[in-house]
Parts: sequence; structure tokens; C-alpha cells
Amino acid sequence: MNAREIARYIDHTNLKPYATREDIIRLCDEAIQYGFYAVCVNPYRVKLAKDYLSEKKADVKVASVIGFPLGATLTEVKVFEARKALEDGADELDMVINIGALKDKDYDYVKRDIEEVVKVAHERGAKVKVIIETCYLTEEEKVKACELAKEAGADFVKTSTGFGTGGATVEDVRLMRKVVGEEMGVKAAGGIRTYEQALAMIEAGANRIGTSSGVKIVEGAPK
Repeated sequence: MNAREIARYIDHTNLKPYATREDIIRLCDEAIQYGFYAVCVNPYRVKLAKDYLSEKKADVKVASVIGFPLGATLTEVKVFEARKALEDGADELDMVINIGALKDKDYDYVKRDIEEVVKVAHERGAKVKVIIETCYLTEEEKVKACELAKEAGADFVKTSTGFGTGGATVEDVRLMRKVVGEEMGVKAAGGIRTYEQALAMIEAGANRIGTSSGVKIVEGAPK
């Protein structure tokens, strides 16, 4: 897979709490230069990224995060946050599930939490990726989280926030792809810093990569 091909898998990400306006503009410029699929930014930076990319007439989507990074905010808060991000120009939303509720086996709550965000997003033609934060889950819980995301109508399941105790693994990506089938997306994120790591995730079933090392990954691709 060459540099241009792998770039189209990448959500070029800067979710650092101290990211400045200049950092986000640099992120967008790199996305344009390397041909990344999307930039992923915090809700506060969505409008900046969208306006800048639109001004440049760039073929780059804007993704943002909801209930990030803990997933423990109320559903009503996630819905409000989602709506505002969409109004500011987000094309995709990466939402964190309520991990505690999943561990409590309160599956109705977890599913409804996802459904409400999906409803708001789909009304505006936006996609939802559900972050299950695999590092905190047993294998049984990973399977259940993927099943609930699928039942709730989400477009993707995603491994990690990058802020937990661990990131994406090939084994988790393979498991998630097996559970959701071919009709849903799988996004691998967290700790993916090299071309070889990114390619391994894609070969395991990921069709999107979330990383702050997009430039390094693309530059490491075969020429």
C-alpha cells in the first residue's frame, strides 16, 4: 500500500487540551498536503477547522469527539454536544460509550446513549463512530459493546480514545470486525505511530486509522 492509499484511511488527529489555533491550522495543512481522509479535533476547534478547510476547498472531512474522553457524561449532554459540533460543521462524530454502564450490564442505557447521538447525527447526514475503549473491557464486554453499537445504528466501532491505559491492538480490531461484520466500519486508534502498525490494523479489518502520527506513517510508506 503506497503513501497516497494509506493516507485515505487516516483521521489526522490533535485532541490535546493545549492545542492552539496554530496547531489546528497546521493539522489541516498537513491533511491537505498528504491527502488524509479527515482531521479529528475537539468540539471547540470544529468551526476553525471547517472554515479553514472550506476556504482552501480541501477534500478533507472534519471529525470531532463527543463525551470525550471518559464517556461518563449524561446522554442529554452528549446529544447537546453532538448537535453543536454538527452545527459548527462536523462531518463525523466519535463518541465514547458509557463504560461504567456497560460494566453494570445496563445495556438498555448504553444502547440508548448511542442511539440518541446517532439520531442527531444521521438527521444531518453525519457518521457516528462509537469508541468502546477496549483497554478497560473484557473480551465479552468488547463483543457486547460492538453488538450494542451495531443495534443502535452507528456507522463505526472504534477501539480507543488514546487517553486510556492502552490503545489499539490487532487482536481487538480482528475481534471487532468479526462481531460487526462487513457492513460497519472499524476504526483503530491509540498508539498507532508507524506505517507497519497502521498496515497491520488495516489487514486485521480496520477501514479507518485514528492517529496523531499521520505524517510519520505516510512518510514511512513504500515510495
